[in-house]
Amino acid sequence: MSIIYRTALITGASSGIGAVFATQLAAAGSDLILVARRREELEKLAQQLRSAHGRRVEVIAMDLAKPDPGELLAEEVKQRGLEVDLLVNNAGFGSSANFHEDGYERDQRMIAVNIAALTELTHAFLPAMVQAGHGAVINIASAAAFQPMPYMSVYGATKAYVLSLTQALWAEYRGRGVRFLAVCPGPVDTPFFEAADSGKLRQEIPSAVMMTAEGVVSGSLRALQRDACVYVPGIAVKLGAVMPRLLPRRLLAATMGKVMNRR
Repeated sequence: MSIIYRTALITGASSGIGAVFATQLAAAGSDLILVARRREELEKLAQQLRSAHGRRVEVIAMDLAKPDPGELLAEEVKQRGLEVDLLVNNAGFGSSANFHEDGYERDQRMIAVNIAALTELTHAFLPAMVQAGHGAVINIASAAAFQPMPYMSVYGATKAYVLSLTQALWAEYRGRGVRFLAVCPGPVDTPFFEAADSGKLRQEIPSAVMMTAEGVVSGSLRALQRDACVYVPGIAVKLGAVMPRLLPRRLLAATMGKVMNRR
C-alpha cells in the first residue's frame, strides 16, 4: 500500500476475510488489533503474524452482539495506548431459512452484529480520524446488498444498510482525510456457509464463481488506495450488481425468490 495505516482494528478476525485482512495489513506494515469471540483462534493468528512480520498484534476477545461494543472496544484500545486509523468492520453472519422458521432471537443477533456493532464502532473510532485528518473505514457488505434476498431476507437487508451507510459517509467525509469503502463480494470460500446453515447452497455454487478471501482483500486494499466508494470483486458479481437497477422491484424480488428457493 502507498498509504500506510499505523494501527488497524479488524473485527471478525479469527478466520476468513478478517484473518486475511490481518495478514495482508501486517505484511504492509500495520500494527493490528484483532477482535472476535474465539480467543484461542485470535492468539494463534496473532503469534503467526508477530513472527512473520514483526508487528505489534493485540487480541481482544469480544462478542459484538452484546451491548455497547463500540464503547468497550474504544476503552480497551485506549488502555493499551493505541490509536486506530484503519477500522475494518468485517464481523457479520447470515442465515438461510424461511423467515417464519428462523427465530427472532437469531435475527436480532444478526442485526446487532451486522448493523448495530458496525455503526457503534464507526462512531467510536471516527472522531479521532477526523481530528487527525487521516484514517479509513472498510465495511464488509455483500452482493446481497443490491437486491431483496428471499430466504436470506434479514441478512440481505442488513447488508443493504451497510452499503447505503458507507456510501453516505464516503460523500460526507470526502476532503477531510478519512476514506470509506464498502466491499460487496459474491460467494467467498470461507466458513460463512457453515455459520449460515447453507452447506447445500455452498455445493450449488460453481467453483468458477467462488472467490478467494485473498483476492477479495487484496482488491479491497487497492480500491481503498484509489479512494473508491464501493468495491465489487469479480465480473459476474459486477454484472449482478448492475441488473437490479434495471428491473422493477416486484419482478426482482420474485426472480430472486425462485433463485433462492432451495426447499
